[in-house]
Amino acid sequence: MCVAAAGNMDFLIICPFLLSLLLSQGSFTDLAKQRVDSGLEIYKKLFEVKRKDQMNALKNLIELNDINQQYKIIDIMLKGLFKVLEDSRAVLIAADVPPDGPFPQDEKIKDAYSHVVENTAFFGDVVLRFPKIVHHYFDRNSNWNSLIRWGIGFCNLTGVFEQGPHSQVLRLMAQELGISEKSPDYRNPFKTDQSEFFPSADTFQKALRDEEKRRKKEEKRKEIRKGPRISRSQSEL
Repeated sequence: MCVAAAGNMDFLIICPFLLSLLLSQGSFTDLAKQRVDSGLEIYKKLFEVKRKDQMNALKNLIELNDINQQYKIIDIMLKGLFKVLEDSRAVLIAADVPPDGPFPQDEKIKDAYSHVVENTAFFGDVVLRFPKIVHHYFDRNSNWNSLIRWGIGFCNLTGVFEQGPHSQVLRLMAQELGISEKSPDYRNPFKTDQSEFFPSADTFQKALRDEEKRRKKEEKRKEIRKGPRISRSQSEL
């Protein structure tokens, strides 16, 4: 009972935090005070700060060590992430922003730019650490596939991922998802070194079945709450 309560408490704490990461961005005001020539260089520093927050969030998700809770959190998180990515893409396309052009100055466009870069990178982190769970959702959603293909293409041209510890995430993600052909030496760096992120097939299938049962029960409860409806013709009799 205590373990279940603790798991639910972790879910309530971690899930809102993860969702808040999807829409947050660093404070441009603080770094804008520094004498930096390039807006992109300023953003790269903010990106590093955001990446640390994302890594901490992932660490908390991994430490749950409960695939059912991870399944639920990732389900909610991915829906939010792709909604943000879709809205941000619309803003950038409408403003005709080239990813390899000057860093945007308009606040709305700047936010959309950062949301695309940060959420694309974060999705890469999640798919590399939880590939079975992510594939379960991603492989059946053509809209998500289209969005992340666009996001990877955009990010590759920004210059944000050219060097540093994040330079490999886009390439590895694209290969893991089957967006680009896997190179002969492809290896998910987390699969060998941290195999606990990859539950056995039996454990994973059981978690999927449990989640499907939970959803069906929830749908039935919703139907019961609605109750029978009286048609207009019946009510007039």
